[in-house]
Amino acid sequence: MNPPDVGATVEAEDVVWLRLDTALGPVARREAARLARRVGMSASRVAEVELAVTEAATNLEKHARDGALALRVVTLPDRAAVELLSLDSGPGIQDLRSALVDGVSSSGTLGVGMGAIARSADTFDVYSVPGSGTALLARFWSGRGGDEAAVAEPAVAGLTRPISGESVCGDGWSARTEMREGGLVVTAMLCDGLGHGPLAALASERARAAFRANAHRSPEEILRALHLQLKGTRGAAVSVARADFSRGSVESCGVGNINVCVVRGDKRHALLSLPGIVGHQVPRLRTFQGQLDPSSVLVLHSDGLSDRWSPADFPGLFRRRPAVIAGHLLGQAGVRRDDAGIVVARAVAS
Repeated sequence: MNPPDVGATVEAEDVVWLRLDTALGPVARREAARLARRVGMSASRVAEVELAVTEAATNLEKHARDGALALRVVTLPDRAAVELLSLDSGPGIQDLRSALVDGVSSSGTLGVGMGAIARSADTFDVYSVPGSGTALLARFWSGRGGDEAAVAEPAVAGLTRPISGESVCGDGWSARTEMREGGLVVTAMLCDGLGHGPLAALASERARAAFRANAHRSPEEILRALHLQLKGTRGAAVSVARADFSRGSVESCGVGNINVCVVRGDKRHALLSLPGIVGHQVPRLRTFQGQLDPSSVLVLHSDGLSDRWSPADFPGLFRRRPAVIAGHLLGQAGVRRDDAGIVVARAVAS
């Protein structure tokens, strides 16, 4: 696999969330086609995306206890993709290898159509825990002009979900990846605008703009710049973390209830955040430091996810692609009574 794309800023895209109900298939197909045309896909490629999304929706309707599809456009400097995440809370897949064979299905599995999705997608990944839940990722790049476009995996992925009843999310994220001295460096920001709805989303929009202008600076300097830009808004909880995988170090500066941690093996190591509200009142800022190894995973999430999750509950998850990690954690630990946001970064893509 080629190395992750570096030297660019990526950030939160609009996510179409479709919960499991009787109209899921037709609605998902229509939304997927709209996004595929938006990124300039050919008619034949649009049809492939429609088929894959319809298969994923059918699987949820037939087999999942509860779940949702998330559809969005993912952009890199020179290309764009339609990304599908299928998330459910169970029952999980007993035999994942067999489920990927076309036409194989048994009670309690999501087997029908998974082989077709994997075959048509440029990027495919699935993680499942029997008795728990499943996260399926399928990414379809526009153009399909070369092998690199088909296999490149972003080193960082994020996902947001609005509180039930709102169309916009008050959580937002941005991240920058770059190469330094032969190793990957990821700088990530997660903002949780106070409250919900458009005014909370405005705070996150301003935070993303300030991050883009200051991403080359230290986490503490970035947070200070965000504090100035968020004045006049509701304010927000914000954390900025920089993971330097070449040096094996991570540093974080945060204010408010954003969880920042490093996952190593089946343990997670938290980096502290300070009380306050960015844009209103912040204490004297401090930077907290931690250690990384090449297989470590950096995770930032808002209080829209419970902080009671443990890596030990998800064997093998943190060796998966960042988008799968983010989706499964949000699906398993997310709470519907609040906006939710999560960012995941890792140096080694599976």
